[in-house]
Amino acid sequence: MSQIQYPQTKTVNQTDTYFGQSIQDPYRWLEDDNSAETKEWVGAQNSLTQSYLQKITYKDKIKSRLTELWNFDKKSVPFKKGSLFFSFVNNGLQNQSVFCYQKSLQDEPIVLLDPNLFSSDGTTSLNTISISKDAKYLAYGISKAGSDWVEIHTMEIATKQELPEIIKWVKFSNVAWKGNGFYYSRYAEPLKDKAFTQKNEFHKVYYHQVGTNQQQDVLVYEDLDNAERNFTAQVSHDENYLIIYGSETTSGQSLSIKDLSNAQNPFIKIITNFDNEYQVVENVGKQFYVFTNYKAPNYKLVKIDLESAHASNWKDVLPERAYLLEEITFCDNKIVSNYLKDVSSKLFVHDLEGKELKEIKLQGICKVNGLSSDINEKALLYSTVSYTHPEEIYFYDAMVNTSKRIFKPNINFKSNDYITKQVFYNSKDGTKISMFITHKKDLIITGNNPCFVFGYGGFNISYTPEFRIDRALFLEAGGIYCVPNIRGGGEYGEEWHKNGTKCKKQNVFDDFIAACDYLVAEKYTTHNKLAIHGRSNGGLLIGAVMTQRPDIAKVAIPTVGVLDMLRFHKFTIGRAWTVDYGCSENEEEYKCLIKYSPLHNVKNVNYPATLVLTGDHDDRVVPAHSFKFISTLQKNNVGANPMLIRVDVNAGHGSGKPTDKQIAEFADMWSFVFYNLEMSF
Repeated sequence: MSQIQYPQTKTVNQTDTYFGQSIQDPYRWLEDDNSAETKEWVGAQNSLTQSYLQKITYKDKIKSRLTELWNFDKKSVPFKKGSLFFSFVNNGLQNQSVFCYQKSLQDEPIVLLDPNLFSSDGTTSLNTISISKDAKYLAYGISKAGSDWVEIHTMEIATKQELPEIIKWVKFSNVAWKGNGFYYSRYAEPLKDKAFTQKNEFHKVYYHQVGTNQQQDVLVYEDLDNAERNFTAQVSHDENYLIIYGSETTSGQSLSIKDLSNAQNPFIKIITNFDNEYQVVENVGKQFYVFTNYKAPNYKLVKIDLESAHASNWKDVLPERAYLLEEITFCDNKIVSNYLKDVSSKLFVHDLEGKELKEIKLQGICKVNGLSSDINEKALLYSTVSYTHPEEIYFYDAMVNTSKRIFKPNINFKSNDYITKQVFYNSKDGTKISMFITHKKDLIITGNNPCFVFGYGGFNISYTPEFRIDRALFLEAGGIYCVPNIRGGGEYGEEWHKNGTKCKKQNVFDDFIAACDYLVAEKYTTHNKLAIHGRSNGGLLIGAVMTQRPDIAKVAIPTVGVLDMLRFHKFTIGRAWTVDYGCSENEEEYKCLIKYSPLHNVKNVNYPATLVLTGDHDDRVVPAHSFKFISTLQKNNVGANPMLIRVDVNAGHGSGKPTDKQIAEFADMWSFVFYNLEMSF
């Protein structure tokens, strides 16, 4: 296997100049993912990768065990509309979870919409669902081959009758019902053959009346002066107000509210900049409860009166605490707050003025998801999950302050045989970083144990306790699974996020490198028994770490990664990421980007065994990032470690990927990891 003959990848004479510095881009031609030449290259690379993986004798055993682990019943937290409860269920190996309803929580779920019937291969998935307030209609969005493009369909729930209209060219949109119609956001139809690469501009909000065609939809909101702004609509629970959020990047929103009692009413502009995050959670008449990080990096809940909406008049209902306020819902005319304290959930109940009344007790290190209730409901539904237990659903009775578990999956994994502990280590600049370490309770730590470190570190996204089925396979084989809560994420609030952005992005890589070095120093593992993995922004993390510290690990798995930091903003929604990354069109930011851009920092050294994972229909992080990076690695790596790429055909960034494709991808990934870490199976 060490004598790998890589496919010949042609180079072109392409040089770009950035502030007087010439940068070569010899694989620019691979950015055209629709060309016959690129498709031929993809085929050759996939053939090489599969020929390598097929020689791993236990690959089929790994796939078989993954399939067994995957085969357990799954259910999302039910939510109530009208008199019905709705949830997603999966009997184990269904490619897509099925959308169901129940008349009561004790009834068996009835299938309302089965996405497995959308396509024979499972690559057409359900992207979004929204139920009208009276539970008369369902609007649902479907995406094909993992694309971010969505088609919205509608159905009459009582009869399960599909309505004829189809809403097209929708992207980055929710569905907000008002009466017998809904608000949604869309772009203009893209140019032919450019749907997956063309820059997305001039996002607009429309209103669609059920029973009409898309051409009759009413334009509700647009900004013709700012092509790159996105807009999202929300309707208040009483359906009296339309809320419009504007955004320019992945962080910060403007906020406008319109009283719908009169079509001529203007939008009241609450926030016109994009400096902070805002989410309207509830309203009582003209009093709006808003979740925000305005003057509160750890977030707070404020009350805004539409009659005096200036920030100087806002009232703090839940002032900022020393730890992160992550989520708010209302139940029984009270506020339920979900805090994240050292990356583990805490639930509290408050009155409408913010006074803390009680705590809802949880079990150990866990993450609460899916808070589901309403200001007039007497009960709250939520789920908890940990690194060793899949999601369980609880029913909280607000009248007696007790929680009862109403759903526990029956999984073929001995959760109680494993333990998770939280440690803290120092990064390069002395910052204290949290990390979760999971392994068998009786595992003997020898200093040479196989170890798998997963990271993200970006876009204010928190990586909290979660159960990942494929990681269970690694734990069963005696592996140690680690997740450091590095800067750039949201685990410790907005300052934690900001300290991992733009020219502070190097902090993210330093934090991850320090995690790996800590595991070696504390005798969990050695660099030669360590594998590193990240997805999307996490793929950038792995690309940067492996090019800065090629000795850090034996195996590197950058997945759907942002790897060309000079050109990412030129494709699809890439420009929105400049709030985290900066942009090569800005001289100061360019000087920071060029220092860590994985594509531009590959040298003639010995890199870890590398398996790059991407999808040919990824229209969020276009596959050219991965194509160009692996080509550069194959040309420059001087050692015997393999430099391979696996391109999932008819797949996108990951959302909605069918179960069989997930199992196939993870079987390949774990075979590669086990083989190169010299693990038996």
